[in-house]
Amino acid sequence: MANQYERIAADLRRQIKAGELGPGDRLPAETALADQYRVSVPTVRQGVGVLAAEGLVEKQHGRGTFVRRQPTPVKRDNLRHQWEKNRAREAESERLKTGATEHDTGLTVHDLVFAAKYEQVPANADLAAAFGVPEGTMLLERTYRTRYSEERAPFNVSRSYLLLDLISGNPDLLRQDQEPWPGGTQNQLFTVGIELDRVVETFRARPPTPDETEELGLPAGVSVIILRKTCIDTTDRVVEVADVTLPGDRTEMVYTTQLSRW
Repeated sequence: MANQYERIAADLRRQIKAGELGPGDRLPAETALADQYRVSVPTVRQGVGVLAAEGLVEKQHGRGTFVRRQPTPVKRDNLRHQWEKNRAREAESERLKTGATEHDTGLTVHDLVFAAKYEQVPANADLAAAFGVPEGTMLLERTYRTRYSEERAPFNVSRSYLLLDLISGNPDLLRQDQEPWPGGTQNQLFTVGIELDRVVETFRARPPTPDETEELGLPAGVSVIILRKTCIDTTDRVVEVADVTLPGDRTEMVYTTQLSRW
C-alpha cells in the first residue's frame, strides 16, 4: 500500500501529465495541499520532494514550487554511428543540411546554438592507456556544447580527443573556427585518410558535480550519464576518444542489436 506522501506525489504527477498543471504553473501552498489531502505539511513536503527528484517540479526561493518546463529530450541510438559514416563522404552541400544533434533531437540546424573550444594537451595516464600511446603524447582536446536556442542548458558536454600527429596532415582540423564541421568527426578523419571500423561505447552513472548541476540545469537528485566513446579505424588503431557528460533527466539511450537467425 502506498504511503500518504506517495499518494500525494501520484496525484500531482497525474495532474501534470494530464496537463491540468502546465509548465510554469505554481503548485498550491504546502498548507493548502495539507488541507486538501488531510495530511501534515511535512508529508506534503515529502510528496512534492518526490516530484522534484523526478524533475517534474522545481522550488524557486521565496516564490513557491512550480511545474518545471521540460527540456528538449534527446534520443541517442547506436545506429547513429553508421548514419554518420554514410554521410562522411557526401558532398559538403549535403553535410551542411543536418548533423548528429539534429538527428538525436529532431531539431533543425537553425534551432541550435553551438560552441567549440580547441586546446592542445598532453595525454594523461587514462587517455594514454585508451589510445595505446606513451603518457605525454600530444592530443587535440575539443570541447563541444550545443543547446536549443530557446533553452539555457546544453544537451551535453563533450570532450573529444584526437592524436595530434594523426591529423596534422590537414591544418583545418586544428582550427576551432572551422566548427561546426559539416559531417562531424568521421568526415574530419576521412580528410586524412581514416575510415572507422567500429565504435565502442561504455556508460556509467554518477551524481553530478556542482558545476555540472549548474551548467546542465539539473534538478536535485538527477544523475549524469558518463559516456566514454572509443573510435577504432580499419587498421585496429584507436583514433578518437571522447568523454560525454549527458543529463539523466532528458537523455534516452536506445540500442538495437541485430541477432543472427538459427
